[in-house]
Amino acid sequence: MKKTCTTICFAIALMAGMMVLSNTGFSRFHTPREMKHLREYMLRMGPHGTNDFFGGSGLCAGCHGHDPAGYAMVTAAGEDVNIYDDWAGTMMANSAHDPFWRAKVSHEILVNPAHQVEFETKCTSCHAPLGHFDAYYHGDTTYAIADMLLDSLARDGVSCGACHQQADSTIQGKVFSGNLIFDTSRTVYGQYPAPFAGPMESFIGFDVKQGMQIKKSGICAGCHTLITESYDLAGNPTGNHFVEQATYHEWVNSIYNDEDGINDSLGITCQGCHIPEINENIVIAANFSFLGPRKPFGKHHLVGANTFMIDLMRNNISALGITAEPKNFDSAFVRTKRLMQDSTVIMNLNLASRTADTAFYELKLTNKAGHKFPSGYPSRRAFVQFVVMDEEGDTLFKNGLLNSAWQLIGQDPVVEPHHQMINNTNDVQIYEMVPADVMGNVTIVLARANSVLKDNRLVPIGFSTSHFAYDTTRIIGNAETDADFNHEASVEGSGTDMIQFHIPMYGYTGDLNVVASLYYQAVPHSFLDEMFTYTSPEISLFQGMFNTTDHTPLLVTQIKEGDLFVNVPQEPVIMPLNIFPNPSSDGFFFINSTKPVEEITVYTLTGSIVLQTKNTSSFTLNRRGTYLVRIRSGNREFVEKIIH
Repeated sequence: MKKTCTTICFAIALMAGMMVLSNTGFSRFHTPREMKHLREYMLRMGPHGTNDFFGGSGLCAGCHGHDPAGYAMVTAAGEDVNIYDDWAGTMMANSAHDPFWRAKVSHEILVNPAHQVEFETKCTSCHAPLGHFDAYYHGDTTYAIADMLLDSLARDGVSCGACHQQADSTIQGKVFSGNLIFDTSRTVYGQYPAPFAGPMESFIGFDVKQGMQIKKSGICAGCHTLITESYDLAGNPTGNHFVEQATYHEWVNSIYNDEDGINDSLGITCQGCHIPEINENIVIAANFSFLGPRKPFGKHHLVGANTFMIDLMRNNISALGITAEPKNFDSAFVRTKRLMQDSTVIMNLNLASRTADTAFYELKLTNKAGHKFPSGYPSRRAFVQFVVMDEEGDTLFKNGLLNSAWQLIGQDPVVEPHHQMINNTNDVQIYEMVPADVMGNVTIVLARANSVLKDNRLVPIGFSTSHFAYDTTRIIGNAETDADFNHEASVEGSGTDMIQFHIPMYGYTGDLNVVASLYYQAVPHSFLDEMFTYTSPEISLFQGMFNTTDHTPLLVTQIKEGDLFVNVPQEPVIMPLNIFPNPSSDGFFFINSTKPVEEITVYTLTGSIVLQTKNTSSFTLNRRGTYLVRIRSGNREFVEKIIH
């Protein structure tokens, strides 16, 4: 039998000011009002219990969540960077609640019912690791969705212990597909030397040690390279294996890899982007007024690319049984969008030449991410939209547009090939991975995936076809023979793709205006068509939520060139300022800007002005709610969502 012990006493001790061990030097400094806030805050957190090996996120949040005293996990400028709130609205925090994942597992089982136990056991190893591995270490060989639904720690998703309790093993980063390596001695690892371990050891029975494995990309490898067994249409093993995703291996096969001895490596780990560090002294735990600060501090943003699912889950918190608050998802959404627009792909557009009949454009895309773009689950794709207009704004050429059903116009109904040159409105450049079954037909049933028909996803800088990890990160299809794909001046490893657009002019000789855009879709409609022909409670629940969520693809980057756009920025505006704290608990907001703030206007979501002020860098809102704030600084204006 698995033993489960609740440690709500620890939470109570925290909320009482940690007074139980007076001889240790612990001292209370929270006021009664602050303690009331702590109690209310902790009720909204994840589970506070433990099993024999792990503890729930609510347990960790007692010290590593919001500090109402404003002492812990706050920057010098006043920004709240507490670990729990930053994590709570992410896909990792909600991996066990993710309705797309739950629907997809249901779909796989409906197609292959004989393999339900093994499918669910494999899937829960990454989506519900605290429950799965507690069962595993007690000798169980299976862990089903039904087990997860009865286990609060399993439903805690990729919780704190899923990363901070992984062992410093010589094979870390060398085992994949949910085969995680945990320290079973109830030891929690962090990056700092000489950790203040007393509270965790005394109240929840966890040892605390420095473990630098927490900063290595290998700790992400266990889940972010997934290789599955392939089955034929009758559900029989084919003997082949399918690389469903290989984000870690894509990073290994890049210039960013610091673990393979490449001398010119940039040495940027997964954590370097997804847990961005600030070189600032931060007190990392609340409730102890004597604690000194530590640096650097890693912000637990843990966002990737999936704004769509973050939006969907934010709108269905109660139905999905999620403990995070809307503000957590709002923050994760904004951070995800910024990461996508700041750190993934840049584009350059050049009019190479023009004749009486044709305008010859070159559109160059460069992947700045440390892995393929898009990466991860095969539903994800990016596509280029290219529109050419005359000097009056009338359209001469357009491709990559979506219809009212959110389908790409002109897309090949089977597989859209990779294009080196586009001169037809029905050709569209889609960066994607397309799986095929044992018969060579496109499939979205991952258990039937036996090969890949196309993989032209943009590869990272430094990517090589001669690298030892190329077997799991292959380029497949027309991109293999595209001389401009991952090559510049015939040298491999550029992380680029050049698309030639040959635009017919039909006798037009006037000025041209061009809009080139790169869009991203995490869950395109076309990927779901087959799944929605099946019926299960999980599929029906997700389908209803999917149909009511905004399907507008995420604009990653855009170039506008021509006289029509002389006053339009060439790329998405990245604000040279930030507003904090956001969300704010008391309605006070401060603006940190590189230039003087000349005017601030705050609107409700319906457009009513609630505040207008000039020449100040701070403001206060009296009513709670979500607002839009417009800031004028110099000759530019910026708009940001804020929450009180």
